[in-house]
Amino acid sequence: MSVKLLKFILLLVFLQPAFAVTPTVDESELHSDQDQERATEIILHIIENYHYRTRPLDDTLSNEIFDAYLDSMDPNRSFFSNSDIDEFEKYRYLLDDLLDDSELDPAFEIFRRYRTRVQERVEFALNKLEGEFDFSVDEDYQFDRSELAWSSDEELDDIWRKRVKNDFLNLKLADKAEDEIRETLSKRYQRLTTSTLQFNSSDIFQLFVNAYTSSIEPHTSYFSPRTSENFDISMSLSLEGIGAVLRGDTDYTEVQSIVPGGPADLSDLLHDGDKIIGVGQEEDGEIVDVIGWRLDDVVDLIRGPKGSIVRLEILPEDAGLEGPSETIQITRDQIKLEEQAAKSEINETDTGGRIGIITVPTFYSDFAAQA
Repeated sequence: MSVKLLKFILLLVFLQPAFAVTPTVDESELHSDQDQERATEIILHIIENYHYRTRPLDDTLSNEIFDAYLDSMDPNRSFFSNSDIDEFEKYRYLLDDLLDDSELDPAFEIFRRYRTRVQERVEFALNKLEGEFDFSVDEDYQFDRSELAWSSDEELDDIWRKRVKNDFLNLKLADKAEDEIRETLSKRYQRLTTSTLQFNSSDIFQLFVNAYTSSIEPHTSYFSPRTSENFDISMSLSLEGIGAVLRGDTDYTEVQSIVPGGPADLSDLLHDGDKIIGVGQEEDGEIVDVIGWRLDDVVDLIRGPKGSIVRLEILPEDAGLEGPSETIQITRDQIKLEEQAAKSEINETDTGGRIGIITVPTFYSDFAAQA
């Protein structure tokens, strides 16, 4: 999943379950509805009339929205082929007009194609996983393809062949048995399909609208109901959890920042840039491989009450994707957010005047108290 889209803060509350399974969605349900069309009208009105940065909804912006939407689904250019992109080019300079008319069908059409391509690529990967690998061949696998051209079907086959081989090798270097490696990777790839099939109409609408809002200004976002719920949690100052801000980074869940004074900070075991690839409950719970998971599902899995233990398998930032993984243990606790609260002070000037200074480290609000 893309970095630009889904950001959740793991200042987690006791009331949430440890893990809630998101149901898969039938393709026939992936279409816009009247509420989303009406919401599009309202969003455009707000952006055009009240946003501090004004940009005309024209062909120039349409071009940016088009690229942002594709990047939100396939930032590493591993699923869409160049022929898919050629087919979608007809929408590149039409999205401004379509948004003006609250016409959302192309957004859903493109996502349905993405969903199909993910299923095809996972099936390809599973077939490759059944074979043997020749590690005597000198070849490279490029992790970051975000700046490269879109590939042909044949090129994607080779990219995915190398990906499976690389994934297998990494686990082999971690002293995993071959049967265990195949089982782990099979679950990982199948989870990629499952997480994609869990995207519902609301999620797709959020992706598309955020392609628009991020093209206006990168810090402007639309929240789906589920994202809004997580945001409400993150905005409260009375929370329990591990105290880490996470973001989706392609197939990985990455630590964006650590909350000062929280359990993760005090443990000194989890750091900015670390990637979480597995989550386990308590001291002996099975570590669940979460590579390729939806970010909100990873969040649900890490959530838990004060005093409980979560174990995280991580790829440390300084070791890179090819480095060995580590398993760390953090006890969930109340997050002390005094350092995150707004502070004020008054300074005297040399001329006898006074200047009031308000420092706002982050924005917050106790939504529960307002209910």
